[in-house]
Amino acid sequence: MSSDNHTPTKDPPDHPSASSNHHKQPLQPQPQQPLSRYESQKRRDWNTFIQYLKSQNPPLMMSQFDYTHVLSFLRYLDQFGKTKVHHQACVFFGQPDPPGPCTCPLKQAWGSLDALIGRLRAAYEEHGGGSPDTNPFANGSIRVHLREVRESQAKARGIPYRKKKRRKIKNDVVVVKKDVANSSTSKQSST
Repeated sequence: MSSDNHTPTKDPPDHPSASSNHHKQPLQPQPQQPLSRYESQKRRDWNTFIQYLKSQNPPLMMSQFDYTHVLSFLRYLDQFGKTKVHHQACVFFGQPDPPGPCTCPLKQAWGSLDALIGRLRAAYEEHGGGSPDTNPFANGSIRVHLREVRESQAKARGIPYRKKKRRKIKNDVVVVKKDVANSSTSKQSST
C-alpha cells in the first residue's frame, strides 16, 4: 500500500516527461514550414533547368552555361506549350478566336516564359551564381527574345498587347451609344 502513495521523482527513461522533452527538442529537427507557391515553383523550375543542362552533350555544369543556353532552354520548352501560335501563312493568322482547327504549333505563352525567367533569375542568385550583372537570365538577349515572342504571339492572335487601350475602346463604344441616343432624340424633337 505504501507503493500507492509513492510519487516518483524521475520518469523512467522510456517515458520522458514534458521537462525532459524540453531538453531533447533542440536535438530533433524541427519540421520546416511548407514553401510558398512561388518558392516551390522557383525550386521546380531551377531543378528542371539544371536537368536540361545535364542532358546536353556534353553535360554542362552551373558554372559553364551562359545566355545562349538559356535561350535554347526556352526554345526547348516550346514543345510542352499549350498556346496555339499561327504562322503567317495560316488562314487563321491574326484572328483571336479561330473558327476551326489548324496545324500551327503549340508553344509556351509569353507570360509563362516571362514569369519563368523571373523565377530562374532569382534562383540563380540564390544558388551562388554571382552578381546580378553577370546573371545569364538577366542578359539583354533574353529580354529581346521575350519581347519578340510577345509581339509575334500578339500578331498571330490578332490581339495588340495593350490592355489599357481596350478599356478606352469600351468607353468609346459607350460614348458612341450615348451620342447616337442623344442625336435620335434631338432629331425627333426637331421634326
